[in-house]
Amino acid sequence: MRHTISVLVINEFGVLSRISGLFSGRGFNIESLTVAETVDPKISRMTIVTSGDEAILEQITKQLNKLVSVIKVHDFKGEPHIERELLLIKVTANAETRAEVLRIVDIFRAKVVDVSPRAYTIEITGDEEKVEAFKELLRPFGIKEIVSTGRIAMPRTPKHHK
Repeated sequence: MRHTISVLVINEFGVLSRISGLFSGRGFNIESLTVAETVDPKISRMTIVTSGDEAILEQITKQLNKLVSVIKVHDFKGEPHIERELLLIKVTANAETRAEVLRIVDIFRAKVVDVSPRAYTIEITGDEEKVEAFKELLRPFGIKEIVSTGRIAMPRTPKHHK
């Protein structure tokens, strides 16, 4: 089972190395990792995507909480939340295929960010399913290069009824 984990950490030298070392040292795989400062520049948020059963996740959480630099660990499993990924994809776009590529870009609300005589570089944001569907539709045109941020996540704001 896939888990998206948010880890608030003190923004200091070596914290990323210690956390990634914790995962690799115990044989856990990190499928995706993003790190950025929060509103407070002294604190960073890491969003880590990993796989494993509940026992493995519990072990990961306990080990993370033992690290001095870790402020809070949160697993989004079973909780309403928003996940997004940013993807830059360079696809072949010649005279015959440009119009069709642009139709796909429009349908997915993506954006062409660079144009050359033989390729478009396209930016898309969305959840994993949207990004994967976009890649699959562009694959027949010839994908030259892909760069991705990995997943980021945030809990949804509760909606209160009066």
